[in-house]
Amino acid sequence: MSKVSVSIIMGSRSDWPTMQEATKPLEELGVEFEAKVVSAHRTPERLFKHASEAHTRGVEVIIAGAGGAAHLAGMAASMTHLPVIAVPVASKNIKGLDSLLSMVQMPRGVAVACQAIGGAGAYNAGLMAAQMLALKDEALSQRLQEWRKAQTDSVPVEVE
Repeated sequence: MSKVSVSIIMGSRSDWPTMQEATKPLEELGVEFEAKVVSAHRTPERLFKHASEAHTRGVEVIIAGAGGAAHLAGMAASMTHLPVIAVPVASKNIKGLDSLLSMVQMPRGVAVACQAIGGAGAYNAGLMAAQMLALKDEALSQRLQEWRKAQTDSVPVEVE
């Protein structure tokens, strides 16, 4: 079994369509991950166990997505020394602005790297996790550089 480097957690199963976007760059770059439902409000003991023990399982980065009163990323960050990347999931009532403000307004001393609302933010969270891991993984760093070059090369110079 491969080592899982990234743990993707979300507040509810309904967040998966958004959070699944985080898996795309991880899969493209060959980074092992897991995905779990861990609610800050409905499963606080599960959150505590997951966040506080993640490093003992080899997890190096946590991506946390939630909507509404989105406390998942901040609570996870308060329970671990691992970097936590937050993804605000769009909510019905305020279109994710509530989630964004909950995540980005962290108190001093509890750092969370907050991404954009929705799928683009989730995708970038996966990419950022890979970039963090590439700092100490030369093979991943090389794959990431090749990925970036392919992205750049895919942009046409001229309009047809």
